[in-house]
Amino acid sequence: MAVWDVLAGLVSPVTDLIDDLHTSDEERLAVKARVFELQTAMATKVLDYESRLMEAQAKVITAEAQGDSWLQRIWRPVTMLCFLALVILDSFGLLAFRLAPEAWMLLQIGLGGYVVGRSVEKVAPTLRDAFRGES
Repeated sequence: MAVWDVLAGLVSPVTDLIDDLHTSDEERLAVKARVFELQTAMATKVLDYESRLMEAQAKVITAEAQGDSWLQRIWRPVTMLCFLALVILDSFGLLAFRLAPEAWMLLQIGLGGYVVGRSVEKVAPTLRDAFRGES
């Protein structure tokens, strides 16, 4: 989990500093426990933000899919199909040019929006609740 790794990287120097302090073991453990509580609280807030962001993105895609105009409903799938065709043609060397790395990145982002985005949308609330200690 990248969010947890980033937060752990931020908190690790603090916990190392706590170990270097000349205090009792009990005081060091109490301060470390508080730092880890803060780390968990930050992770919860980040996951909550990501969950709300995914929900907003899902609402945009849903609104497009239910739009009045046929073009509004199909522009994303048509765009991804065009990129898929370009990838296949590029893979077989049938294009007069090679696809730029940015084209590959755009394809990954587009596929991620459909495949990964939906999965994260379902999992993020569960992770958020787990960090909060809810069931």
